[in-house]
Amino acid sequence: MKISPSLLAADFANLQSSVAKVEHAVDMLHLDVMDGCFVPNISFGPAVIKALRPHSKLFFDVHLMIERPERYIEEFRKAGANGITIHVESTENPAEVLKAIRALGAKPAISISPDTKAEVIFPLLPLCDMVLVMTVYPGFGGQKLIPACLDKVKELKAEMARQGLNIPVEADGGIGAANLESVLASGVDVVVAGSAVFGATDPMAAVDAMREIESSLGT
Repeated sequence: MKISPSLLAADFANLQSSVAKVEHAVDMLHLDVMDGCFVPNISFGPAVIKALRPHSKLFFDVHLMIERPERYIEEFRKAGANGITIHVESTENPAEVLKAIRALGAKPAISISPDTKAEVIFPLLPLCDMVLVMTVYPGFGGQKLIPACLDKVKELKAEMARQGLNIPVEADGGIGAANLESVLASGVDVVVAGSAVFGATDPMAAVDAMREIESSLGT
């Protein structure tokens, strides 16, 4: 299991110190970019990512919840994105956008929202370095995980096996120590944890608790 805490739940007045607290305990940093159009909320843009980049060696897992992400992928790459995730629902030609992300030197990923069937992205799997399954409706942190979304992880894993692919599946939304066991049982490889980490009184203890659960499962 890789842990990718979501910056959306961090202290925005102290982003650098918030990331520093978990820097050596997590694997990636999940950066949720929202435009107020694709989702009913606004977060931050490339300027924040660029400002944070010199202060962290973590893989920047940039999740674009924006309309027509092709307009901004180059800007986010220049800002320091290592991986760029787009939503299949947000653009008319996701295949071309994924190819463009790879051409920029970043790792492309595709995401699906709760109402989108897993089969929609089956043809796109060969173009991806990761797949993100939203386990809540995108736009706001602190929501409860929708258990039915985990079935898509199993479907995607089966399709990957059929295609001879081995792509990590990331899950994002409402994940914490209380439901981590079922999340991992579905086949999730990368866990996005926002409120569960940055929203905890002791973020390091929260990460340690998640690691202990994984260890107890023998995964």
